[in-house]
Amino acid sequence: MPAQGKVSLPVIKRLPKYYRYISEMKQKGVTKVSSSELARIMGTTASQVRQDFNCFGGFGQQGIGYEISRLHHEIGTLLFREDSLNTILIGTGRLGTAISSYLNNDARGYHLLAAFDVKEDVIGKELCGMTIQHIDKLREFCKKNTPDVAVLCIPKASAKELAPTLVELGIKGFWNFSHYDLAVEYPNTIVENVHLGDSLMSLSYRVNNED
Repeated sequence: MPAQGKVSLPVIKRLPKYYRYISEMKQKGVTKVSSSELARIMGTTASQVRQDFNCFGGFGQQGIGYEISRLHHEIGTLLFREDSLNTILIGTGRLGTAISSYLNNDARGYHLLAAFDVKEDVIGKELCGMTIQHIDKLREFCKKNTPDVAVLCIPKASAKELAPTLVELGIKGFWNFSHYDLAVEYPNTIVENVHLGDSLMSLSYRVNNED
């Protein structure tokens, strides 16, 4: 498998979509799939599918196609490591609560260790089996447990203030719902920015301008 730096970000971004469709095929008992069929489902071309898979050595045989079980295993190996990424959640409002439930019940490859907040009325309450801790405990917790990922469900100003501490404490990646673009300030940090408003505006444009 090549180093991630040698694979373009668009290819990496397509891997979860491949994995999702292939998982559905596997559940339905499908055993093989062609690049043309994958392209149709993905909304791309057969050539693009082959190019994407060739970035990782290729998973099929010309004229035969791809074995679903092998694709599922190989792409799963690319996306997930054997031990889950230790994860902390910062912000336990409605969004943070929903995200914590998703991480605990549906997300593969992540282990939610702790949740933090600043609101006194939620400190000490239970969230997905964890006791919500005050943000003042963050530094001590991170030094002891060395989490890999931080999920930010906090306002933009709070994220901007907290980011230097999290980077200093060794957080390797952020799932960021705060609307503060950490990747600009910390280009060497891996960040997945989730802008719900941007997605809604894109939907609005496409609906309003549909021919």
